[in-house]
Amino acid sequence: MNSQKNTVENLPEKKFKAGAISATVWLNKGQGKQGDEMIYKTISVERNYKDKEGNWQTTSSFRINDLPKLAVVSMEAYKYLVYREQE
Repeated sequence: MNSQKNTVENLPEKKFKAGAISATVWLNKGQGKQGDEMIYKTISVERNYKDKEGNWQTTSSFRINDLPKLAVVSMEAYKYLVYREQE
């Protein structure tokens, strides 16, 4: 019996950073309802921080002072996707 799973590739295409805040554009490959291959893009946003032990961690929670940087990286990701669509 084959124990390999059919996995969907999910590759980072581009990352935008402003300090500890980042937005990553992901290239996703999957199957449509008819079984045809489809490609779509998603965005993830996160904040990096060091925990009490000094280890780097990530979170999707943001502080009020993070919001301007979140807006910047989100807009850059949006512009990147819009300009890529027009090519």
